[in-house]
Amino acid sequence: MSKWIDKTVPRFLLTGVINTLVGAGVMFLLYNLAGCSYWLSSAANYVAGGTVSFFLNKYFTFQNTERSWAQAARFVLTVGLCWLIAYGVAKPLTLRLLSARSESVQTNIAMLVGMGLYTVLNYFGQRFFAFKSSHSEETDDHMAD
Repeated sequence: MSKWIDKTVPRFLLTGVINTLVGAGVMFLLYNLAGCSYWLSSAANYVAGGTVSFFLNKYFTFQNTERSWAQAARFVLTVGLCWLIAYGVAKPLTLRLLSARSESVQTNIAMLVGMGLYTVLNYFGQRFFAFKSSHSEETDDHMAD
């Protein structure tokens, strides 16, 4: 179990609180005040929050010192796939479950559900793909012995 959940989880969650405040603030303001669409608002969330997330997760959560464009590309790929999967599942699921509610309520709840799904998917994607270092591979190898 410690291979999946370790000291990085509380750090990831703290980082998540910070980037969620930034990203969700952008998302809900764009959707509710600026009249932007579900997809544009949620995408803006992950551009703003993702920028904060990259630097905090890289240096604080996973204490990764690798400097490469490949790592940045892995991060962007992870964020993009997690966003598409999480929000792609959240909206139809929420629309089905809350069909009696207004479109605004459905969409706001869908965005909250999408945030939750995204968080879980993103943790594993960042830990085991985007910020996986050769040090963590050595640790994993020793744990398997």
